[in-house]
Amino acid sequence: MSNIRLRSWRDRLTTTPILSATGFVMPSVLMTGANRGLGFGLVKLYAVEGWRVFACCRDPNKAKGLNELAAKSSGKVTVHAVDIENHASIDALALQIKGQPIDVLLNVAGYYGPKIVSEPGGLQKFGESDYADWSRIYKINVMGHMKMCEALIENVAASQHKKIVNISSIVGSIGTIGHGYGGNMYGYRASKAALNAITRGMAEDMKARGIIVVAMHPGWVRTDMGGPGADIDTDTSVKGMKKVIDGLKADDIDKFMTHDGSTLPW
Repeated sequence: MSNIRLRSWRDRLTTTPILSATGFVMPSVLMTGANRGLGFGLVKLYAVEGWRVFACCRDPNKAKGLNELAAKSSGKVTVHAVDIENHASIDALALQIKGQPIDVLLNVAGYYGPKIVSEPGGLQKFGESDYADWSRIYKINVMGHMKMCEALIENVAASQHKKIVNISSIVGSIGTIGHGYGGNMYGYRASKAALNAITRGMAEDMKARGIIVVAMHPGWVRTDMGGPGADIDTDTSVKGMKKVIDGLKADDIDKFMTHDGSTLPW
């Protein structure tokens, strides 16, 4: 991603805290993957509930729906060019919003990897691993999330709510394997298990600063990644997740949360 593109988007944005009609600073949320699927659903929900939304996606020029929403938001929703595979891009975002409190950091962006293996819609079966693509899966689902947290931790620490939510998956739960959830999906599954591990470790490290860090399974959702045969629609998932996030407490950091408030084994 070029510096020219990053600068052009910076020039259109404001990072000044926005006051509500009652004079209080609006709570703020920053999320990746904001241009579609769960991310876009969360942007719409937080915006309608009066939050200041920093909506991050890889290429804002292609995010038509997100840009239209931002244009109608009176500055409450701003769109930011962030490619979580590119750590310089994340550093540029951190510099751009330096000093801006972020009440909730939502790491939503993710990458499943190739689905077309020996059969259409295949699930990364044993013996069919694409190791080059594994590197990209890890770069996005693990290192990208970690870099976002490290780059923006001071923004979260400066906020009132102090929450970080890493969107994970039930397939990253080792405890569910063999209990209704089989093998396959090796690259994606391993990346989500790794994300769970760093999330749990980060939660312990950030506890002294009053920052709540959790992993969350959004459910099997009908998105581009989840497919049309998934269990629930986007609205059900995002409304459930926001309710759970709103209610997070300090003693929830040892839990692998789900969108409906239940928990999963690690």
